[in-house]
Order: sequence, then C-alpha cells, then structure tokens
Amino acid sequence: MAQSGSATVLGTVGRWFESSRPDHVPKTHFEGSGRTHAPMRGMVEARLKQHAARVETALEQLLPSPDAEIGMRSLHEAMRYACLGGGKRLRAFLVLESAALFDVEPGHAEAQDQNQALRVAASVECLHAYSLVHDDLPCMDDDDLRRGKPTVHRAYDEATAVLAGDALQALAFEILADPLTHPDPLRRCALIAALARSSGAAGMVAGQAIDLAAEDAQIALDERQIRRLQALKTGALFDFSATAGGLLCGASEAELTCLSRYADAIGLAFQITDDLLDTGGEQAQTGKRVGKDRAAGKATFVGLWGEEPARRAAEDLVASAKEALAIFGARARNMADAADFVLTRRS
Repeated sequence: MAQSGSATVLGTVGRWFESSRPDHVPKTHFEGSGRTHAPMRGMVEARLKQHAARVETALEQLLPSPDAEIGMRSLHEAMRYACLGGGKRLRAFLVLESAALFDVEPGHAEAQDQNQALRVAASVECLHAYSLVHDDLPCMDDDDLRRGKPTVHRAYDEATAVLAGDALQALAFEILADPLTHPDPLRRCALIAALARSSGAAGMVAGQAIDLAAEDAQIALDERQIRRLQALKTGALFDFSATAGGLLCGASEAELTCLSRYADAIGLAFQITDDLLDTGGEQAQTGKRVGKDRAAGKATFVGLWGEEPARRAAEDLVASAKEALAIFGARARNMADAADFVLTRRS
C-alpha cells in the first residue's frame, strides 16, 4: 500500500514540476538523490551561520531601541525578543545567495550592493518574525514555545504580541522603502510589491486563512487543496526570498522564473520536512512542540500520504529545485546545497 502511495506522490510531484520547466533550461550537475553527505551539510550549516550572524547584526541596528519611554518599552522589547537570537535565517540566506548570483558578495568592489542585499534579508526576517508571533497566538495555532523559548504572548501578553507583530510587519516595508536599500525607486517598489503579494491576502495570510478554515470546519483537504495551502502559507515567502536578490540586481525574466521555480520546490519540501518533524521530531531539537499538528487534525502531506511517501516526495522536490538552478551554473552551488539541507534539518 505504501509503495503504491509513494508512486502516486512522486508521479504527482514530477508532473507538477515537469509542466513548469522551461524547455531551454538543461538538467544541472547539481541533481542527485536529495540526500546530503555529512561534510556537505557541515559546509551548508557554516554558511547559514555566517549569513545569520550578519543578518543578526543588521537587525540589531534596524530594530527600535529597548530604551524607549514607558508604554513603548515593552513593545520594542517584544519586537527584539521575537526577531533576535534564534532561527536558521534560511529566508535571509536565500536573499543573500540569490543576490550573490549577480556578484553581490562580501569583498565585491561595490560593498554598498552587499549592504543593500543585507537590508532586504533583514526585511524578510522582520516579516517572518511577525508571521510567527501572530501564528502562535491563542486565536491561531495557540503555541507556547518557539525557537526553544516562550512565545511572545507568553513572555509578554497577547496585546503586546499583536502590536509587536504589527510593528515588525510595518518595519519590513519601511526597510525596503528606504533609499539605502537601493537608490532606484523602481527597484524598491518592485521589492515592496513582491513582498506585499507574498505575505498578504494572495500569499501567506491566505494560506493561514485556508488552514484555519479547514481546521474549524473539520473537513479533510484533498491533495490539490493541501498543495495550495502550503504554497501560500509557507512557499510564498520562500518565493520572495529566492527572487529578491534578482529583483534587487535587475535579473532577467528568465532568471527570475528559474529562481521562482527553485523557491516553489524547496518551499514545499521545507513544509513536508516540517510535517515530518512534527510527527517524529524531538522538542529539544525542533524548539517547539511536536505532535500538535497531528493532534489537531491539521491538513498535511504526511497525514495524507504517510511518512515514507512524503519523505520521498520531498527528495523529488529538492531534485527539481536544483534542476531549476541550471541556468546559473556553478554560481548556484550554495543555493543547491541549501535545498539539500532542507531535507536533513532537525529544527
């Protein structure tokens, strides 16, 4: 039975990405089984930590000071609590690495370009932090643990959590709108519009709405509906992150399309891995409660297909993600390795 389910899953995923592959893009030397060897994983994690440290420093400077007058102090503290000192910064990593495809790298002659990419990476982390703060609220997913520490509404209170999330969302767009992000207002507008689409009623928020509606109605979503839910709730922000470097640097339409295909694939693989961790992970490693999605009857691919077929589907998606990077050649090695990392992460 599991074998039949696995074949169905892999066939469906394969058809999904085959139908969107540009004819002129060859298969890439990055393709493989989707499993990451230990030395390679170590290099990916080192690169992630390097970027995370840079983003953390940028966020320290961009977030409001906690030394504000009474009334604002708890708001600013909650914003910093939500945004600093935790997380893989995978979305920020994708922003920085997609910019690096266009020679925006540390040590590059135009250091200003590097700082611009760092600002965009910080912006997406503010947006992501806001989404987690609101997602954890009692009226949403009702979580009390995030990144190994109490969620914002537990550490402070619900009203402060709502306001901190609101302020982080606004800060994300404020960062992008600043001329320091790019001197060309059209580039800044493109980034702002892309982040708004990815995070709003046509993106992440829509996915959350579908998730809540399905849970409240206690209806079982089919494969197409779950795929749409996850593409919106998780994948949309991955799409912005992977294409932001291209938008910042003036990438061609073909290049942006390939980056978007990469993001679609790893976004879904990331969510499947998240579902697998919820099923069989350990709280000490994940930094959040495990087993809660299954207990709540949430719509997941693991629940629909079973663990092993879902794991194989994630591997197939990672192979498709790496294939989408072929247009960039060896320059995309770090992004290809990050796709593999998505499968093996433990948090």
